[in-house]
Amino acid sequence: MTAPHYQVLRNLTASLGADYYGVADLSPAREFVRKQGGDRVAQYPRAIVAGIRLQDSVVDLLSEKDKAGAILYRHTSYDVVNSALDQIALRIANTLQREGFLAFPVPASKRTDDEHICGIFSQKLGAHMAGLGWIGKSCLVVTPDHGPRVRWVNVLTDAPLEPTGSPMAPRCGDCTACVDICPEHAFTGRMFAPDEPREARFDAAACDRYYKRLERERGAAGVCGLCLYVCPHGRKKGKIGTAKPVLKN
Repeated sequence: MTAPHYQVLRNLTASLGADYYGVADLSPAREFVRKQGGDRVAQYPRAIVAGIRLQDSVVDLLSEKDKAGAILYRHTSYDVVNSALDQIALRIANTLQREGFLAFPVPASKRTDDEHICGIFSQKLGAHMAGLGWIGKSCLVVTPDHGPRVRWVNVLTDAPLEPTGSPMAPRCGDCTACVDICPEHAFTGRMFAPDEPREARFDAAACDRYYKRLERERGAAGVCGLCLYVCPHGRKKGKIGTAKPVLKN
C-alpha cells in the first residue's frame, strides 16, 4: 500500500470521529494472538487501530456509584462508543478490501470465550503494539494524554503498512490507585510482562462476577469502571477544550 493510500486510511479514521489512529506490527505477539483467536486471527500480520476518547463528564459519574450514573455511563461510554468504533472498523475494512487486501474488523466489544472471558482478539494488544499507550496495573491501555479513558477497535489486515510505533514503556511508577479502588481486589499490582499470563495481574473472573451482581441489582446498568475513573493519567486538569487527535504518523 503506497503512502497516499495510507493517508486515506488515516484521514478516513479521523473524519469518522476517532481521536487515535495507529498501525501495529503483530508479529512479536503472534503466538499470543494465535492462543486467543486461533489461526484465522493469527494469519494477519498487522492491525489498524482506532480509538475514541471517552467523555470526562460521563466517566466522572462513576465516582458517585449510583444507578443513574451507571446507566448514563453504560449508554454513552459503552453502547454509543462501541457502535461508533464498529462503524469506523467496517469503513476501514471496506477500504482495504476494495484495494485487494485482506481485512478483518474485530468487534469493539464482543466476548467470544466465556471460559477465558475475552474476545477473539485483544483490542488493548493492538493499541499497545501500535505505540498508543502502555498496559497499566489495571490491565487497561493507559495513554499519556487521556489515561485509560479511551475505547479501542482493531482491523486486522495483510496490507503492507508501516507500524506507527512500538510498545510504550509503563509510566505508572509507584501509583496503585486502580489496585486500591477495586471493590473485588481483582488486581495484583504487577506491571504487564508479555511472558506472564493475565492471571498474574488480573482476576477477570472476580471482575465478571461483580459485573453480574451489579446487573442483578441495577438491571442493565451493570458497570463498575472505577479503575478507569481513578487513574491519575486520565484525571489531569486543564484538558477541557484542549484535546487534539492523536493520529500517529
